[in-house]
Amino acid sequence: TCSGIVPMKYRQDTISITDFGGVGDGHTLNTKAFREAIYRIEHLKRRGGTILYIPPGVFLTGSFNLTSHMTLYLAKGAVIRATQDTSTWPLIAPLPSYGRGRERPGGRYMSFIHGDGLHDVIITGENGTIDGQGDVWWNMWRQRTLQFTRPNLVEFMNSKNIIISNVIFQNSPFWTLHPVYSSNVVIRYVTILAPADSPNTDGIDPDSSSHVCIEDSYISTGDDLVAVKSGWDEYGIKYGRKSYGITIRRVTGSSPFAGIAIGSETSGGVENVLAEHINLFNMGLGIHVKTNIGRGGYIKNITISDVYMENARKGIKIAGDVGDHPDENYDPNALPVVHGVTMRNIWGEKVLQPGSIQGLKNSPFTGICFSNIHLHGTPLWKCSDVSGTASAVSPSPCAQLTSIPG
Repeated sequence: TCSGIVPMKYRQDTISITDFGGVGDGHTLNTKAFREAIYRIEHLKRRGGTILYIPPGVFLTGSFNLTSHMTLYLAKGAVIRATQDTSTWPLIAPLPSYGRGRERPGGRYMSFIHGDGLHDVIITGENGTIDGQGDVWWNMWRQRTLQFTRPNLVEFMNSKNIIISNVIFQNSPFWTLHPVYSSNVVIRYVTILAPADSPNTDGIDPDSSSHVCIEDSYISTGDDLVAVKSGWDEYGIKYGRKSYGITIRRVTGSSPFAGIAIGSETSGGVENVLAEHINLFNMGLGIHVKTNIGRGGYIKNITISDVYMENARKGIKIAGDVGDHPDENYDPNALPVVHGVTMRNIWGEKVLQPGSIQGLKNSPFTGICFSNIHLHGTPLWKCSDVSGTASAVSPSPCAQLTSIPG
C-alpha cells in the first residue's frame, strides 16, 4: 500500500450538520447549514481539527467549500445530494493550465465539494454517498445549452495531505474526483458510479499533481476510470506543472472508454506512474496512453502490470492523435515525447482487437516494452513510428517491437 504517504488523523472534536439546522429529508436545502458548519470549523481552530458529522438521511445542498484540518464524515445511510438548480452554482476562474473551461470558453462551475489551498482534509465515513445528481448537467451537454464547463463532483486545488476513503460517489456532473496542483493525496476504498452513457464522468483524474495513491476501489462510469493529466496545449506548457509519483493499485471497474488512461492533456508532463493489479470488465479500451500534436510535454516511465480485462473492444492503445485543442493558438511544432512505457502480465478474454501503437512521424514513441501479454483478439496490431521490445506477446506484436526471447 502507498496510503502511508498521508497519515490518518483521529480528531477529538466533532460537530454535526444538524447542529446548524441541517435537515436530512431530501427536500430541505441545506446549503446554509453546510457553509455555516464549515465556517465554524475554520474559525474554531481546534487543535487536531474537527469532524463534520453527517448522520443518516438525505441532505440536499448547493456546492460548498471545505477548509483545512477537517474531516467530512458520512455515517451509514448518509447522503449529501447536489441540488439540480444549476442557476445557484458559483462560477470560478478556469484552471491556468487549461486556459479556459475544459468544455466551454471562459470560467467554469465550481465543483460540488471544493477545496483550494487546503491541507489536512479527510472525506470518509461508513460508505455514505455523495450524489451529484448529474443528469440535469448531462442533458444540458447533450442539448448543447451549457454556458460554462460542467462542475466536477469533488475537486481539490493547490492542496496537500488529502485522504478520501470509504465513500460512494455517484452521478457526477463531469469528472468525479479531481485533485489538481495538489500533492500527497490518498484515495482508497471508494466506489464511483455513473451510467455508461453519462458524458465525461471520469472516475479519478490526478492532474498536475504528485504523490497520489489510488487503491482498492471500484469505478463504473461513462468515461475513463482513472486518467492522469497535466494541462492542455500551450496553457499546460506555459504552466509547466507535471504529474508524477502516481500509484494506482487494485482497481476494478467497467466503462465504454478506458480503464487506465494517461492523457490526453499531458502538456506539463507525466512521469513515474505505476498501475498494477487492475481488473476491467465490459470496456471500450483496457489501457490508453494518449497525446496529440500541440501538446508538447512528455509521457515517461509508465509501468502497467498485472491487468485482467474481459469483454473489451481494444486491449492496448498508445496514440499521438487523440484529444482536441483549446483554441487555434496551439503550436503544431510542440510535439510530445513518449518514452519508457512498460506493460507486462496482461491477460485478456473476449478482446476484439489486441491493440495499436501509433507514434508521431517527427517524434516517434521509444522505449515501449511489452512482456507476457496475451489478449486473444484478432491477430492484428497496428503500429507506426514506434520502437521498443516485446517478449511473450500474443497475438504477435508489431514488427517494430524487437522480439526478445525469455
